[in-house]
Amino acid sequence: MFFNYKLGIDLGTANVLIYLEKKGIVLNEPTVVAYRIDNKEVLAVGNEAKEMLGRTPNNIVADRPLRDGVIADYKITSAMIRYFLKKALGRGFLSDVMISIPGGASQVEKRAVVSACKQAGAKNVYLIEEPLAAAIGAGLPISEPSGNMIVNLGGGTSEIAIISLGQLVAYKTVRVGGTKLDLAIMEYLRKEKNFLIGERTAEEIKMKIGTAFIEDETELKKIEVKGRDFYTGLPKTIEISEDEIKKALDKNLKTILDGVKSVLGQSPPELSADIVEKGIVLSGGSAMLGNIDKFISYYTGVPAFVVEDPLFCVIKGIGIIVEHLDSYKKSILSS
Repeated sequence: MFFNYKLGIDLGTANVLIYLEKKGIVLNEPTVVAYRIDNKEVLAVGNEAKEMLGRTPNNIVADRPLRDGVIADYKITSAMIRYFLKKALGRGFLSDVMISIPGGASQVEKRAVVSACKQAGAKNVYLIEEPLAAAIGAGLPISEPSGNMIVNLGGGTSEIAIISLGQLVAYKTVRVGGTKLDLAIMEYLRKEKNFLIGERTAEEIKMKIGTAFIEDETELKKIEVKGRDFYTGLPKTIEISEDEIKKALDKNLKTILDGVKSVLGQSPPELSADIVEKGIVLSGGSAMLGNIDKFISYYTGVPAFVVEDPLFCVIKGIGIIVEHLDSYKKSILSS
C-alpha cells in the first residue's frame, strides 16, 4: 500500500534534518557522502560517511556535496537525498517535499534543489526561504505588521532577514557559516603554529573553546589538541586557548557582523524601532558558538539572544508549515 505523506527537509551544508507529517523530526545526519572518484559510486552517506572524513584512500572521497548552502555536486546530492528519503520513509511511500533554500537563492540554485528532490522521488516540491522557516520555528509573530529580525547561522551560510507581514522586508545571505569557521581554525593553526589538523578536529575545537567574544581574559579556557607538525610530519600535541581561536574566527565573524549591520541599514525606521525593542534572534547550529549573542549585541547596540535548540529552528519551522500548509501558502514557492 502507498501513502502520500508530506515531508520537510532542512538541506544544510553541515546537516540534513527531515520532518515527517504527524511524526516529527525523523532524521538528523551530517551532509556528507563518501564515493569512488572514478565512477562516483556512493559508498556511504550521513553519519557513516562523516566517520571517513580525512581517512579515505586515494580512490575514495568523503566530502560535503553542498558548498555555502548551494549544491556543488548535483549527482551526489541527488543520491544523498534519495538515501535520506528512503531512510526516513521506508519502502512504499510517496511524498510531497518542502525544502528550505537561502533567502537570496538564484533561479538556477532553486531549480537545482527542485530537480535533486524530484530525482530522489519527490512528487511535488515546495520551497520555503530559510529565514522565514527559522522565524516560524523560533515562534516569531511574522504575520503581524511588526518588524522581526532573525539571523540564521548555518553550516554554509548565515541568513540575515527582517520580516513583517509574512514576507522578507530586507535580507542578506552571507557565505560564511560553521564550515568556514572550521577552516579558519585549521588555517590559523597551520600559519601560526605550523600545526596541521583535520576538519573534524577543528570542529571539536570550535565546540569546546570557540568563542566570538571574551568577557574575562584572566580565565581563558585551554585544551590539548593532537595533530601533525607541518615541517617534520610527525604527530604532535599542543595546547591552545580560546583567545587564539577567537583570533582565528575574527575575520569571518566580522563578515557576519557586516551583514547584520547592512540589513539593519535597509530597515524602514518603524521596523527598526520594533527590532530595537524585540532584539535580534539568533538560530542555526553556528549560533551555539560561545558568546555569539554578546558579540552581535556589543557591536550593533541591539539586544541579541539565541533561541532554544537553535540547530532545530529551521526544521521546526518547516514542520509547522507542513502541518498547516494552507495557512502558509503565500510564503511558499511551489514548483
